[in-house]
Amino acid sequence: MSHDGETQRFGFAFEDRYRPLLGLLGIRPGTCELTVDDDLLRVRFGRWLVLSPRRNVAGAELSGPYSPLKGIGVRVSLADRGLTFGSDTRQGVCIRFHRPVSGGEPLGVLRHPALTVTVEEPARLAGLLASR
Repeated sequence: MSHDGETQRFGFAFEDRYRPLLGLLGIRPGTCELTVDDDLLRVRFGRWLVLSPRRNVAGAELSGPYSPLKGIGVRVSLADRGLTFGSDTRQGVCIRFHRPVSGGEPLGVLRHPALTVTVEEPARLAGLLASR
């Protein structure tokens, strides 16, 4: 697990069949990364960015598989305003927040109570975020 002060990095898992579509949006392995340390959770997904104090993370669970319509790209759920940064339909991590975060649109008006990410090593991320 995490050592105090150490930044943990997670790349996003990319399903080959969705790479061309995601690439048109600027979403590529080189433009996507989740980092977490003792103070901050930072998620970059192409031009989209979510920042949250680590203490704002309420929990994290494994989720998936997803349908391509619900799991690929940047998506805001109409049901609960949850945000998805998806590049793979197999498995991801749903991160819940105490206070909703911005990141789904450029003005930061819409707030999201949860963020689903399709990172590599989803079980490691869920365990890391649940360990606090």
